[in-house]
Amino acid sequence: MVSACILIRTRHGEYGKVVERLEALEGVTRVFPVLGRYDVVVDFEAPDMAKLGKSVLKISRMAGVVFTETLIGIEEGEERC
Repeated sequence: MVSACILIRTRHGEYGKVVERLEALEGVTRVFPVLGRYDVVVDFEAPDMAKLGKSVLKISRMAGVVFTETLIGIEEGEERC
């Protein structure tokens, strides 16, 4: 299982529509608003990296989404750079 946080910037005035679309996606475990450079954070789980990649592309192409940034979780104990 791959866990990720997807940071999303929405087009002005389209926040509500984007949130509705995000909540309907398979793999979304939580959607919440934030202040700052991004407008929405999505907690996401996928069975593998391929499914995560497809889902992130789908989100980035959604109407009302300006750009995204994906933070992929790592397992504790994995070697880090």
